[in-house]
Amino acid sequence: MKRNSLLFIILLALITSCGIYSFSGTSIQPDVKTVTVNYFGYTALQVNPSLANDLTEAVKEKFRRLTRLEQVESDGDLELTAEVSGYDVRASSISAEEVAAQNRLTVTVKLNFMNRKHPEDDFEKNFSAYADFDATQSLDSAEGALCEEIIEKIVEDIFNATVANW
Repeated sequence: MKRNSLLFIILLALITSCGIYSFSGTSIQPDVKTVTVNYFGYTALQVNPSLANDLTEAVKEKFRRLTRLEQVESDGDLELTAEVSGYDVRASSISAEEVAAQNRLTVTVKLNFMNRKHPEDDFEKNFSAYADFDATQSLDSAEGALCEEIIEKIVEDIFNATVANW
């Protein structure tokens, strides 16, 4: 039993000491120390005045909670620059009477990711998520809860693509 415990401790030390893997699922190179999350812009035609700020703060919070990276205002080893490029509502299902039974709010974020220490990891990519709501509800009444759900999905996808290498 002592031998198994000792082997487990040694294995645990080896896994965590290399600095590439952590139990939060990140795979950040040991020489990467800082991150800059720039304020998300907003270029979508339909306006949601708080969405860009909510997304920016959610990404910052995710990096604060799940990485060892220090957040800096500019020139971080990792830098995320993004804009909300799409904010659309469309019918997602039609009833027998040929009217919308469900509507779908879709948010698209265009992200430019730069890794100053490892430029081969740089990318530009669109992230999109949606949430459905009953067509009897107005967008105004459903928007808050829908945006929370969508923000959570997009932030998870951005985090995974930038530092979890999924």
